[in-house]
Amino acid sequence: MIVQERMSRNPVTITETTPILEAGELMRKHNFARLPVVRDGKVVGIITREDLLKVSPSAATTLSVWELNYVLSKLLVKEAMTREVVTIEPEATLEEAALLMRTKGIGALPVVKDGKLVGIITESDIFDAFIDLMGLKETGTRLTLDLENRIGVVAEVTEILKEQGINIISMALFNRENKSGELVLRLDRKDCGDLVDLLNRKGYKVVHVATWA
Repeated sequence: MIVQERMSRNPVTITETTPILEAGELMRKHNFARLPVVRDGKVVGIITREDLLKVSPSAATTLSVWELNYVLSKLLVKEAMTREVVTIEPEATLEEAALLMRTKGIGALPVVKDGKLVGIITESDIFDAFIDLMGLKETGTRLTLDLENRIGVVAEVTEILKEQGINIISMALFNRENKSGELVLRLDRKDCGDLVDLLNRKGYKVVHVATWA
């Protein structure tokens, strides 16, 4: 999967001269955690809920309600936004997006093509893609096998499943440093007792079995 298949297109944006109060109201109205800041279609910043809190007077302020609203009405987005924005291209993979978010410690990436903002992808989009990729919305059985790290071992297991007429919903392999790994299979069958016995007899160690709906 690539970013453009999972991003939100035509995201809500604001400008540098948008009042802080207006930005906060937009976030509350749409339940957004952040808003891209644009100038002529180009991303020049991003502002988050945390940024708004940093520039807002604390609860211990001695200002009256009128004075507080006056101060906030004078604050503009450009005074609170992050200017060095990490972006990504729509043709990038979801893996690249996830790694970039994790490395930079951010929860979203504006998606830019030819210098223009075309979308935004968030942690929630990545989570949703992972759920779909792993087939978590389908009913079946999850098997975890402890496998040695050698060429052809996964093909051997999938051949057994083919012979038993069992379809694989999703498959993931997690390698360990000790030259072994875990193969996680999600299968479209609820009762896999016979399969587990067969795999164990053939020397493939099944370490966990779970059904889900």
